[in-house]
Amino acid sequence: MSSNFTLFIFSIIFLWLFIILLLLWSALSHYNKLGQGLKDKNFKSIIENFLKDMDIAKKDIDNLKLYCDKIQRDSLLHIQKIGLVRFNPFKDTGGDQSFILSLVDANDTGVVISGLYARSGTRWYAKRVVKGKSVGHELSDEEKMALKEAKS
Repeated sequence: MSSNFTLFIFSIIFLWLFIILLLLWSALSHYNKLGQGLKDKNFKSIIENFLKDMDIAKKDIDNLKLYCDKIQRDSLLHIQKIGLVRFNPFKDTGGDQSFILSLVDANDTGVVISGLYARSGTRWYAKRVVKGKSVGHELSDEEKMALKEAKS
């Protein structure tokens, strides 16, 4: 019975050593993957390089966020909405050859350009618009319609 017990103990010890060997081999292969491509392959330098790269990446991401925010703020000031209305202001001319073009940004600030066609020639008018309201001049119904079309 003593020899069976000894064989049993040795089997357990051998199994235990085999499991430890597998775990150690797994850890070493992972460690080698971390150090792949590095000249100095000690664990401390690998972790320091990784942390340094993480800091650089975080700074780059923060800079990109600031840059994107600036682009987004600036883009609100560019022409984003366009409205076009064609109409006939005079009954004695044929067709809808006159038009109104509204060009506004995200805040509905911009300009409304009117081109009125008559037999004697075409007249051009421009009105400044701030937040959807005309500044200095009243908007005609057609101009209001062009602004409304630009908003939709």
